[in-house]
Amino acid sequence: MAPRRQRRHHRQHPKCPAPAAAPQVTPAPPASGPSIHTLGFLSLERNVPGLSQVILQKLNLKSYEEYKAVVNGGIPGPGFGISSLSDMFQRLEDTFQFCARCRVLPDQLPVSEVLRRCKRCRNVYYCGRECQRADWPLHRKVCWELGLVAVDRLLEWLVVTGDFSLPSGPWPWPPGAVRDWDTWFSMWGSHLDTMLDSALGSHAMSTLWDSVGRPRPDPESLRGSLRRLLTDTLSQPLTLGLGLRALVGNNGKPGGTTVHVVGASHVETFLSSRGAYEEFAHMVPGHIGLHVTLVGVDLAEEAPPQDASPSPSSPGKIQLSSYRGLYHDFWEEKIETGRAVWPDLVVGFHPGFHADQDLMAGWLPTLLLLRDYAIPTMFTVYSQQELTASLHILGQLEARVVAYGENPFASLKPEQAYSNPNKPPVYCSAYYILFRGSCHQSDEEDAAGRTENGI
Repeated sequence: MAPRRQRRHHRQHPKCPAPAAAPQVTPAPPASGPSIHTLGFLSLERNVPGLSQVILQKLNLKSYEEYKAVVNGGIPGPGFGISSLSDMFQRLEDTFQFCARCRVLPDQLPVSEVLRRCKRCRNVYYCGRECQRADWPLHRKVCWELGLVAVDRLLEWLVVTGDFSLPSGPWPWPPGAVRDWDTWFSMWGSHLDTMLDSALGSHAMSTLWDSVGRPRPDPESLRGSLRRLLTDTLSQPLTLGLGLRALVGNNGKPGGTTVHVVGASHVETFLSSRGAYEEFAHMVPGHIGLHVTLVGVDLAEEAPPQDASPSPSSPGKIQLSSYRGLYHDFWEEKIETGRAVWPDLVVGFHPGFHADQDLMAGWLPTLLLLRDYAIPTMFTVYSQQELTASLHILGQLEARVVAYGENPFASLKPEQAYSNPNKPPVYCSAYYILFRGSCHQSDEEDAAGRTENGI
């Protein structure tokens, strides 16, 4: 069985709202565009004063610009370096050390005092018993999940290094029988169990736990963590496949199927470099060809080649390309000039346009473009709150929402709020939104779309 996350109420298909004024936004930003990752890093200072500087200091970096360059695969400047695996894990742990109650940092404590970690979750720190006791009613609700986060954060290193790889090869089951993580794990069965056992007994696993300065968890806990990491790595390509099934189907058009991933970042870059998108191809066997183009201002240096030319795809193959910039700029430069293929589906993972006026300003031309050209589009969000806010914005823009709800291929790896550790963890791509065109389409077309295209 698949690991479990907390289930939330599934919403029914929304009706198009009455026409409303577009949201009040500032003029569109420069071509480079706003970055949700930049805004997230800078928000650390508001929640925990001094934390962003601690992160830079531990990495021997002078500015966020240097930090972003390293995250995106650039060459670090002089002074950057990690002496050993133990050093790396210690520096990582140091960036989580602040009192979850009063937000005090280690260097702000009296000389004789130190931050102490919760013995249960090994994830959250307190400056003393007073803060820990006062915070316990809040922390007790998330302590168990934060314990999972602490283990996943360490084992993720095996995914980064390639010491824990993905299942490979065509699916042994018909794609239509794989509906969620339970059926996906059942499909791989004993083959996956063998992979997990191999990872547990590997030299890389032993070296990792020899380096982290904490006891090694029991085998079942480690096995559960590896399964969660698998879902986190494959959530995006499988969610993309769900969107294609629901909004497009296997159209079999000459030249294959084209998907644009908008708002892409170093996350999508990493997935493309690890072969995760091959799982997307396995969802639609027998396809004429799949072409996935990553478009975003936060793409890493090792992103796929920046070539979205309309060359024919090869049957059974998946082609990856990229474009560093905003999607509406990509559209004008590539699509309108015939240098790239019109998309069959556009997908945005955690676009975040609900969270900030600058982000909304950057996204507005893209949202209007997707609506006006009636391009089948799928967005994912972290939480019910984000889902509600995003649906509200799409409603103001009079986009025709086809369906929304819980994603059966959401990541099962809990994500901790960095600067607010006792906030309930969220899960990547927990909810989806499907929309196509505007609300001014006929009721008959809307009803047909809902009947045929629901996930």
